[in-house]
Amino acid sequence: MTSFARRSLALSAAVLALAAAAGCSPGDAAAQVPVPSPPAQEAALCGALHDALPDSVAGHGRQDPEPSSELTAGWGDAAIVLRCGVPRPDRMSDPQAQGIEVDGVGWMLEERDSGPRFTTTYRETYVEVTLGEDFLHDASPLTELAGPVARTVPATL
Repeated sequence: MTSFARRSLALSAAVLALAAAAGCSPGDAAAQVPVPSPPAQEAALCGALHDALPDSVAGHGRQDPEPSSELTAGWGDAAIVLRCGVPRPDRMSDPQAQGIEVDGVGWMLEERDSGPRFTTTYRETYVEVTLGEDFLHDASPLTELAGPVARTVPATL
């Protein structure tokens, strides 16, 4: 193989690698989120919640994760991700579990290094909200999500 052919091959490989990296940049692709599989009655509640969710939360525009589903929603390139119809978290049985109430909706807190996760309590289906690192000590996005949850997912108490 001539040195010109080797340089052309190396250049082609470099161009392909750059193109692949550009196509896979986090800003271009929607977040990948597992879609819950609740019973039909809970899925119907989740559909109503999905329709009631705001276009922006905490200044982040709506950017739903993949795969597209009425059971998931997102804002700000996965800064805020909501999943509806999730299973009851094991942590909810822990008497030491921390929780907060926001506008009449109870949320159990799970602290994680990548950001907190909140799951509704005493609702006919569980709604999970995962916040990114920007919200390590800030649950303010829940103030914009509690209203739609309260209106569409009935309390059990």
